[in-house]
Amino acid sequence: MNVLEIMRVSPVIPVIVIDNLAQAVPLAKALVAGGVRVLEVTLRTPVALAAIRVIAREVPEAIVGVGTLTRPEEFTEARDAGACFGVSPGLTPVLIEAARESGLPLLPGVMTPSEVIAARLAGFRELKLFPAQQAGGIGMLQALTGPFPDVTFCPTGGITAETAPDYLALPNVACVGGSWLTPKAALAAGDWEAVTALVRQAVALMSSVKVAS
Repeated sequence: MNVLEIMRVSPVIPVIVIDNLAQAVPLAKALVAGGVRVLEVTLRTPVALAAIRVIAREVPEAIVGVGTLTRPEEFTEARDAGACFGVSPGLTPVLIEAARESGLPLLPGVMTPSEVIAARLAGFRELKLFPAQQAGGIGMLQALTGPFPDVTFCPTGGITAETAPDYLALPNVACVGGSWLTPKAALAAGDWEAVTALVRQAVALMSSVKVAS
């Protein structure tokens, strides 16, 4: 799958931080059961790559990706662990080359019009606006529509269940990224039913917004 196809699978990509490897599979199953198949496991903990590996092996319904890619060697490591796509908070020539060499589809982060231009010149048409809230949020995305009509965004950073529908109503937004679907308290308690219920509510609301828009 290419990045745009992945972005269109579900209206939200959960940004996941896994501290305990034992949480990886039940969390992924809970998210998939709720209607979210695209999962971004961030490289923010020592067990992240192992979590990607076990999810890819044991939850085949999930489209598992790796987030917080900031070093070139991480692309190959993530691909070898079973990641189907990568997400970075920014984009540099070194990361562009690493993405090409690894063959890992990349959703790169941008924050300014100049960064959008640089990413587009490098061949990227699907971008993550990050951090979305600090970058100007909905107003910024509306402003970017005119000069960049061929760019599709996944705003991430500061998105909540309450604000997500407003982002998804924008024509240049295919999905949003957020961490509210995986609350730390639920993970710590192993309350996977609560995660599934939360995801179902969010997906139902957001899917109706995309259909309407």
